[in-house]
Amino acid sequence: MPLATAVAQATVPATTTAVTRSPGDVDNSAVYVSFGLAYLFGHGSAALSKGTSPLLDLPGWLPMALLGAGLAVGTVQATLAALRAQRGATGPDVLSGKLLGASWIAGFTALFLAITGLASAVDTPDLQDMLWPTGSGIVVGLLYLAEGAVRRNLLHYTLGVWLALTSAAALFLGTPGLYWVLTIAGGGAYAIATVLERRRHATR
Repeated sequence: MPLATAVAQATVPATTTAVTRSPGDVDNSAVYVSFGLAYLFGHGSAALSKGTSPLLDLPGWLPMALLGAGLAVGTVQATLAALRAQRGATGPDVLSGKLLGASWIAGFTALFLAITGLASAVDTPDLQDMLWPTGSGIVVGLLYLAEGAVRRNLLHYTLGVWLALTSAAALFLGTPGLYWVLTIAGGGAYAIATVLERRRHATR
């Protein structure tokens, strides 16, 4: 066998492996499910129990607790996804993954400080009820934008655009209208994204 042919055959598997193992490309299905459930149960229960004529009589703390629990699980899943994205990555890609993971903690810490500060400075009882759900959606959407751009993931990026815009626009509706928007537009987007994400990885 000629030497050139042997070298070519030996390098084919390595080239194929390099193409199929795309650093930064992770399965976000678990993240989408966690946040989708947070939107469905957290915002959904708020939509049903808030307003002048609530459909359900639920404790005031329950919707926020459901939302917070779902977002906490989703944030952990997103951080783990950012860490998994570093597998097979080298140099700048590793640093990008670490920074994206830290951005989740920084983003929600900043949101907590902003909402807490506004609530203490402005005497509006419903302010936190409006800012927490919409602010969380905006922060998550912007983080998805960054992750989608770094990982070249169009689905993740598009979901981020949708979440950021719908969460910001929902503020115009007040309560309970904004909760219905977040439940339907946000929860529905996560459901669609979960299906598309699983299909994307199934075809690889």
